[in-house]
Amino acid sequence: MTVHYGYKDGSGEYFISVDTDKCNSCGDCVEACPVGVLEMITMMIDLEDKLVAAVTEAHRKKIKYSCAPCKPEKQPSCVSACEQAAITHTWKPL
Repeated sequence: MTVHYGYKDGSGEYFISVDTDKCNSCGDCVEACPVGVLEMITMMIDLEDKLVAAVTEAHRKKIKYSCAPCKPEKQPSCVSACEQAAITHTWKPL
C-alpha cells in the first residue's frame, strides 16, 4: 500500500509517498529529515501491525512549508536515506 502526504493548489503539487510494503522500519528517513517531518508509526498492513514511516500529524497540514527547503532537490534527504526506495517525492510547480 502506498500512502501519500501532500497538497495540490495554485502553486502546483507536492507529495511525499511511502510504500508501506517496501518500508523495512529502519527509521533512516526519520533521522535524515532536517525538520522532523517524518516519524515511525504502527499501521495495520495485511492484517499485521507494522512499523512504517509517516508524516507527523503536526506536519500534515503544513507540509507545503515544512518540506519547502527540500522541494527543489532531486533527492531530498529522506528519499536519499531510504535504501529500499520506499519513500518518493513528487514536485510539480506551476
